[in-house]
Amino acid sequence: MIVAHHAPPAQAHTGVSDYAAALERALGKLVTISQPDGRAADVHLYHLGNNLLHRTIYLQALETPGVIVLHDAVLNHFMLGALQETQYINEFVYNYGEWHRDVGRDLWRGRAASAVDPRYFRYPMLRRAVERSLAVVVHNQGAASMAEQAADRVPPVFVIPHLYARPITPDAAAIRSRLGIERDTVLFGVFGYLRESKRIPSTIAAFRRLHAIRPNTALVLAGEIISKDLARLIAFEAAHRAIYRLEHLSADDFASAVAAVDCCVNLRYPAAGETSGVTIHAMGAAKPVIMTANPENA
Repeated sequence: MIVAHHAPPAQAHTGVSDYAAALERALGKLVTISQPDGRAADVHLYHLGNNLLHRTIYLQALETPGVIVLHDAVLNHFMLGALQETQYINEFVYNYGEWHRDVGRDLWRGRAASAVDPRYFRYPMLRRAVERSLAVVVHNQGAASMAEQAADRVPPVFVIPHLYARPITPDAAAIRSRLGIERDTVLFGVFGYLRESKRIPSTIAAFRRLHAIRPNTALVLAGEIISKDLARLIAFEAAHRAIYRLEHLSADDFASAVAAVDCCVNLRYPAAGETSGVTIHAMGAAKPVIMTANPENA
């Protein structure tokens, strides 16, 4: 079998790219992996997520139906970035009916708040992608429910748990040494893309209260900040002697940073049907994780 594999490039600094690379190495033992534009492929495998890295992949999935892997089961934010106003409203109507046209118009006009407004997470906008697919793969039952309710005609939906790829032996001491954090300091860590839905301000506020009564604690925020507004807020809120910032980490540095913390904080609200690769890695490294109680994490 020849499989055309469509995923964001490795240099995209996204967990989907890491997942796709690991999947491709495993699939390569069973099938022939062709280039994404391979005309001779027996099946196309598409990785879809809720950002513009997946724009070309999404369009190709509509043109040439195959198997889609939904890393996010809410594509509303992707649509907001990829479409113009009339296109977005028409797509919303396609998903939810003409009687919801005004809702789609309101969501477009209020899109500046889409990262934190729960309304945008109530409308996954999956119908077209699901209808056009031969099969859908998700990582958790919450995402499966979203996919199964997305359209009148739903192809088979398979729940395949997110993978844990054991990393190289990490160097936990290196990260603490780099930041100047003592070995006996209780260190909390937030990793991955820093976005509003990860509740970064709430995490910082909770840590500040903890540190006031437990000075032997520290918090590291590691990853790229998605929005300028959140970057300004973090710069102000994180101006604390026990809060440390790291930018995007390489795979090796990420493994070392997770090994260095005593507890990982990985909140999601509103959730988008995703299973967090950070959570899977932290649990695989035997670290406790503070996380949101929702169907995605169940």
